[in-house]
Parts: sequence; C-alpha cells; structure tokens
Amino acid sequence: MAAGFQAPKGTRDFLPEDLAQRQWIEDRWRTVSTNHGFEEIDGPTFEHLSLYTTKSGDGIVSELFSFRRSGGDDDYALRPELTPTVARLAADAVRQRPMPLRWFGIGPFFRGERPQRGRLREFLQWNADVIGDPSMNAELDLLGLLAGTLERFGLRPGDVTIRLSHRDAAASVLQGLGVDEDQLHEAFTLLDRKEKMPPEVFATKAQPLGLGPDEIAKLDAVLSSSGTTNALVKTMTGLGLQTEGLAPLFDLAAPLRDAGLEEWVTFDPGIVRGLAYYTGTVFEVHECRGAERAIAGGGRYDELIELLGGPKTPACGFAMGDVVLGLVLENLDRLPEGTAILPRPDCFVIDAGGRPDAVRQLLRALRGAGLHARTSVKATRNVGKLLAEASKNRARFAAILSEEGLDGPIELKDLESGEQRAVASGELAAVLATTTPSD
Repeated sequence: MAAGFQAPKGTRDFLPEDLAQRQWIEDRWRTVSTNHGFEEIDGPTFEHLSLYTTKSGDGIVSELFSFRRSGGDDDYALRPELTPTVARLAADAVRQRPMPLRWFGIGPFFRGERPQRGRLREFLQWNADVIGDPSMNAELDLLGLLAGTLERFGLRPGDVTIRLSHRDAAASVLQGLGVDEDQLHEAFTLLDRKEKMPPEVFATKAQPLGLGPDEIAKLDAVLSSSGTTNALVKTMTGLGLQTEGLAPLFDLAAPLRDAGLEEWVTFDPGIVRGLAYYTGTVFEVHECRGAERAIAGGGRYDELIELLGGPKTPACGFAMGDVVLGLVLENLDRLPEGTAILPRPDCFVIDAGGRPDAVRQLLRALRGAGLHARTSVKATRNVGKLLAEASKNRARFAAILSEEGLDGPIELKDLESGEQRAVASGELAAVLATTTPSD
C-alpha cells in the first residue's frame, strides 16, 4: 500500500478469494471433527493472564499480547492457544458430564512474538481434545482424526508424517546420554528447538547439560534412525544405550497397526513439544520433503485440569493452524484457487428490457426462497456481455427479463449446458430449487 494505513505486522487481510480458501480449510476441519464424533466448543478470545502463567511461568508474558484495561486491576491476554481454555472449561464439565469428552474448537488466536514464515501474530487454529480417558484410546482417537483430516486435504503418507514420541522415552534417551533428571526440562526445551538452530549453536547450549560432542553424535544417530521402533532399538543397542525406556513407544506400536494408522506414523524420540504441561505421548505433523514448521502438534496433558482447579483428569489434544497448513498445501499443489471455490450464484438476473423494478422484485423473491441470486451493476442491456459476466461469476443459470418484466415469460439459460427455456416468473424459484445443487 503506497499510503495510508496498513494491516498490523504479522496479520493478514482477506479478499473474497483469500477468505474462500480459509473457509475451505475451516469447513474440512469442522466436517471431519463432527464425523469423528467430536463436539464443537469455544471460549473468549482473551483470558486472565494468570491462566497462562500458572503453568508456564511469567516468562511466557513476552510471547503474548497482554493488557490491562484503563482504570482496571486485572491483567488479560489474547489467547495464544486453546488448551488452557479447554482445561478451564473441563474443570467444571468433568463433574457434570459423562466421560470422556470429545471436543473441538476453531477460532482466531494471537502471539506477541516476531512474525516469521509460518508463524504470524494472528492466525486461525483448529483444536481437538479427548478428556477423561486415561487409556491409549484417547491417542488413537486423536491420531485417527488427524489422519482423516490430512486425507480430506488430499495429503497422504509420504506427503506428510505424524512424528510420534513420549516424554518418558525422550527422557530415557537424554538421561542415557548423561543429562541429569533435574535438567530434563531445559534439555526438552533445547531439543524442541534443535532443528531450528545451527549445529554449533545447539552444541554450545547442550554442553552445560552434559552433552558433549560424543553425546551429541550419538543423539544425532538416534534421531536420524527415527521411523520404526525396531530401527530405534537397533541404533540405540549399537551405541550401547539402554532401550527399556522406549517401552511407551512399544506399547503404541501394535494398537496403531491395528487401527490402520501405522503408515502415517514415524516414531521419533526427538519430538518433545516445548510446552511444560505435556506429560506423556507427544506428536507433530511434518511435511516429509519440506522445510516448513510443524503443521500440527499436541500430546497428553494429564495434570493441567487439576492445576486449574478441577479434579485429577487425564486429557490429550492437538492443534493445527491454517498458516503452515496453507503453505504445505500450496507447496504440494493441494490448495484450490480461491476464485474456484467462491460460492456459486444459483441465478444471475439479466435486465434485457430496461425494467430495473422487475429485477429488484425478482431478486427479492429468489433470495426469499433461499437461493443465491445476483445481477449486474453495469448500465448495459447487451445480453451477450451480461451473459459473459454471469459466466465469470460462475452462475449456474441466467434469468433474462424482457420489456414485459415479471408479466411475461423469463428466459432461463443453463450456463453449463447452454440449454434455454421459457419459465413463468412465479415458477422460477421452484424450477431453480429443483435443478440447482447446494454447495
């Protein structure tokens, strides 16, 4: 924009075709979630700041858009994620509703960090959670939902993979390499960022944790062997590392195979997720041949609901944002052109007889019947030009009014087949309703 106001840094404007793409993504999130038996919830776009600092500490404030109302005493923050809100809602719901809860939510979220590729300050996000199920059925339900959604976007194993781990398995690998138990949280945070920093920077930060050059070389070997549990065991055994700590991954292998999800999953102890509230299984979705950020990520958070005042309640969930997903779909040529998925008009009304009053009446009748009807704002009565405009708008039919207006027959032209017939004005809505598919 040459002059005037611009959108704030890290946000996006959406023209009709852009918004059509975002709604195309949102519709698939919602449809697959519902088909998998999840129910939709939502909460406020801002919460008390303490909801986020209670678990993550005051250090998280720098990553949020936080504020205090003028003259007020309470601190708030625009929500950066939905999990704390879900945990807050569940703290009351688990006392009143049968378990487990299967919830999903779609809405805007906000970060106060520096914008980067795939990471904006305002974004749309889809969340799904299973609350109240301590068994691995919760993970299987969520991984099944995740795989079903990826398929709905035209993605297949080989395009993307679900990198699956467990915090205990990752801890076992790190401790086997010499990291003390009281340094695991710091080691998790560093490991979570490993792929985003140069090797020499990682080595410098890892040294105080007890990871010297030899240990880092072993860690790299373990991470590069990610894939199957057998591959991990073979590599770790060859390096002289104990494999008993991989038991949580072994426990998931057979159920994943039985659920038909094995081809989607890569076992990867390098996945730890940086958020402190994860307690068990963790996973991320990554493009197989790309350098984009994780498309989705989540895991088990069995202590968060209790921390926020509810009873001790197991929970597991994940989130997927529209920014990285859109980049990956574009990279793989799976994102439709926005102009091709804009809503199609059922009927484009053409005034060939100079009767704007009749056009307005007909539009009102068609729209009142629940049909998508448009007309031209151009002054021309050239039917050829107006039919071209109707086709450009991707209308299914054109209704051509003569000088008789609504008193005479209306020529109804099928813009796909080219067929044309005369229809009485009072019958037009009914005819269109029986011949027009719904979007």
